Amino acid sequence: MKSDIKDVGSCRKELTVELPAATVDREIDRVSKRYGRSAKVQGFRPGKVPARIVRTRFRDQILQDVAQNLIPDAVDEAVAEHDVEPVATPQIRDVEVDDGKPLTFTALIETLPEIDPGDYSAFTLRQSPSKMDDAAVDQALERLRQGRAHLEAVTERSAERGDIVTIDLERRLPDRPQTPPEHLKDVRVEIGSNANPPGFDDELVGLEPGATPSFTVTHADDDAVRRLAGQRASYAIEVKNVQRAVLPDLDDEFARSLGKFEDLGALRAQVETDLRAQAELEAHNEVRQDLLRQLANRVTVEVPQALIARELDRRTEQVARRLMEEQVDPRQARVDWDAFREQQRASATDTVRGTLVLDEIADREAVEATEEDVDQEVERQATRSGRTPQAVRAFIEKDMGLARLKAGLRRDKAIALLLKRATIVSV
Repeated sequence: MKSDIKDVGSCRKELTVELPAATVDREIDRVSKRYGRSAKVQGFRPGKVPARIVRTRFRDQILQDVAQNLIPDAVDEAVAEHDVEPVATPQIRDVEVDDGKPLTFTALIETLPEIDPGDYSAFTLRQSPSKMDDAAVDQALERLRQGRAHLEAVTERSAERGDIVTIDLERRLPDRPQTPPEHLKDVRVEIGSNANPPGFDDELVGLEPGATPSFTVTHADDDAVRRLAGQRASYAIEVKNVQRAVLPDLDDEFARSLGKFEDLGALRAQVETDLRAQAELEAHNEVRQDLLRQLANRVTVEVPQALIARELDRRTEQVARRLMEEQVDPRQARVDWDAFREQQRASATDTVRGTLVLDEIADREAVEATEEDVDQEVERQATRSGRTPQAVRAFIEKDMGLARLKAGLRRDKAIALLLKRATIVSV
């Protein structure tokens, strides 16, 4: 086999390969015999078709199979010969294969560019001062109250904003008469919720149990229910009941109802502690992001498109998982995934740049993720997810994610090393 390689970019190489005609002919013979065992040609019994006819009748398919059989091993051999490490499956093109001739092709290979991290002995990083005041504590306590609210029937008045109205409904789409009407029972609607279509709340205000109004509204273009987005919808409803949310008093009894607090003062102290910890975490993340931005800015060469595509895939999957956690089918959500990926491209490219610099620094500093580091991360994920460490590790290994986990932990240790050396200033 003969091969040659040349640079066609800072992270791209073009590999030209030629396999000898003898190798090609042997593979043609082998594939032709396989075709001959199952070929169905009129006038011949299965398995008895002459080799010459098999080669003529199935020539294109045979040559295609020969190329598919020989090229992968040829690429692996050439890559090893030239000591190249592809970051993705090479792109094969310009394939030429025929009887009695060498097989030739070109492989476009993306590789990691040479990265110079520069002087990383010390960084100056910015951090905004964390803000934690009584107002933030009050807001957090109010959210706890709202989470403990209970519903109470409204009997002395009609429905108003903020109430919960339970209805049976029939929905028709006047502009789509072929669409059958929907019938839903015991639907709870909070009057004033952002999820309601424009004008829907106005139709509910003033109603009482037993009311049976009919009305038509137009759903917003970004309605969460994709099939209703931008559509006129005619509703016929029956009000079953009207309820209001009743908040508990913010007192010692409320604090004790949360489990581990003797009085409201103890609850307030814990909330303040939690908010302070959250503020410190956000401040740390801000410093970390500043570090990653500075690292990314040090990479001025082209980075592999395959790595950018993987980062875009990761972000897309993250959004899809979040939607599923919210009981939203990602396929039905009003998300233009192509537009989302394009919007994320610049940020994803910076992430890849920062990652490449971190990996280079980790190499130079001999930073490694140990088995102890992996065990600790598995324990952390198990605690957070409520699963056993064994189940978490099995899931990671099944998904072929152990190498990714180690790479991430290695980068985290490199970041910790750089942050330890950095000067942090408040802005």
